[in-house]
Amino acid sequence: MVKFNFFSLVVLLSFQVCSIAQNKVWVVFKDKSDTLQKQSLPALSTLSIEKKIKRNIPIDEKDYPVSQQYISELENKGYKIIARSRWFNAVSIEIKDGTQIESLKRLDCVKEIIPVKKYYKEKGFDKNIDFSKFGTIEPLVNTKCNDGLRNSFDYGPSLNQIEMLSGTYLHAQGFTGHGIIIAVLDAGFKDVDILNAFDSLRNDNRILGTRDFVVGNDSVYEDNGHGTMVLSCMAAILPGQLVGTAPHASYWLLRTEDADAEYIQEEDFWVMGAEFADSVGADIINSSLGYTTFDNPIDNHTYADLNGNTTIITKGADIAASKGILVINSAGNSGSSSWLYIGAPADGDSVLAVGAVDANGQRATFSSVGPSADGRIKPNVMAQGQWTVVASLSGGVQIGNGTSFSAPVLTGLAACLWQTKPNANNMEIFKSIEKSAHQYNNPDSLMGYGIPNFQFAQYLLSLKTNEDLTKDLVRNIYPNPFKYYPVIEIYSRYEQPIEIEIYDLHGKNVLNQKINFKANGYCKHQLQEMNSLSAGQYFIKINSQFLRDTYKVVKID
Repeated sequence: MVKFNFFSLVVLLSFQVCSIAQNKVWVVFKDKSDTLQKQSLPALSTLSIEKKIKRNIPIDEKDYPVSQQYISELENKGYKIIARSRWFNAVSIEIKDGTQIESLKRLDCVKEIIPVKKYYKEKGFDKNIDFSKFGTIEPLVNTKCNDGLRNSFDYGPSLNQIEMLSGTYLHAQGFTGHGIIIAVLDAGFKDVDILNAFDSLRNDNRILGTRDFVVGNDSVYEDNGHGTMVLSCMAAILPGQLVGTAPHASYWLLRTEDADAEYIQEEDFWVMGAEFADSVGADIINSSLGYTTFDNPIDNHTYADLNGNTTIITKGADIAASKGILVINSAGNSGSSSWLYIGAPADGDSVLAVGAVDANGQRATFSSVGPSADGRIKPNVMAQGQWTVVASLSGGVQIGNGTSFSAPVLTGLAACLWQTKPNANNMEIFKSIEKSAHQYNNPDSLMGYGIPNFQFAQYLLSLKTNEDLTKDLVRNIYPNPFKYYPVIEIYSRYEQPIEIEIYDLHGKNVLNQKINFKANGYCKHQLQEMNSLSAGQYFIKINSQFLRDTYKVVKID
């Protein structure tokens, strides 16, 4: 019996009270006057600007850098700039006592002062788990149908977490994330530069760069390994063991969290990471970080704060979304704790919060629940985060539990989906993923809209108009005429069997088939049996509870 290490890192942070000594504050400036007057260029790469133009994302004042004149004014007074945010037009600095706050408030350039609190984090733990049972788990897919496509990947035990979302369908069509840029915000990416799981990522030069916002350099490979395992859910290729959901996407590896320190300041680093991701043209942000309660109850985030408009990290995440980035964040691992709810920034209205299910599609008990404080559906969707196959820091693979892993499993497939329609905007991708989920018609606070079906999401994304999805649809039958066999694109609104009957010109029934659909099921079904029929005209009759229709097709020699 082979045993694998079990890794569970709860990346949910809680605030720790601190004295005013050695505290940090955001200094928010009143404007960007000198920056704009000098008509300086936006703090964006050419790639970022091109993507915004292509996706009709306006370039506004938030895209311009913070005033260097104002920064210099603070530096000349002895303040050390720790972080800067063009989105909030602010910098974070360290102060020693309360008199400095009053001094800062008197500066003409300062609009307001906002405290930056300190956090502590729960530690992870390791134990062994019996991996042999994994092979007996039956994959969950929203709709099983014969799409006639063969996959080139040897997924090994990672098949379930991909097939659960119908991700193998996108891979089989060649949509593996190529051309999509994912920024991963995490605690470090230990040994990504040497592990075999990332050989193809390195050999293809698809690690576009690294940044460490915690210490201010570009070195991330010696830090915490949580980001390594998160990245592996998307980018790894270990044939027969683990294939990531976006194995051919490109990645920026951004360290915004100090996982080894007991007390850390991270929200400003997260915002810096998100702004950097925007500046280099990232399409997607994957973040497995969350903020909930403070150590001092006086400073706690309350449930009421999770309204999408209160915490600075949530505001930053929503700004990132307004800049055209698809922001995907883990829902959190508090489902069995006293906190229970999602954290920030998962509460953002433009943040796709991902909860965790087990290998059978049942909600993991640790997965944080919703709704948001203002009553919105949270988490938005679910993916496998219990018994998730991830890369091991010692080589090979192991099992990971946590929404830290369900989020990147889904993120990778979001990249593949975007590859199918590169000119789509981030919210079109967001909504198609939600609408494809298995309980979209009946969402709840435990699993949100449920488990997405990326085959169906691709169909939704391809729609040119808002078709009526309140009834069953036969979208297309092609090719017609056909030489070998036709393909039927079918959408079923409800869980039900759909019957297909084939008749020749004499009214003789020559073929009968039945497809069992889940709710919101969609597939491209190949009628391969028609390959054996003689050339001529045939009638395809399709019956469901809400659909009765007949289509004429022609088979040619």
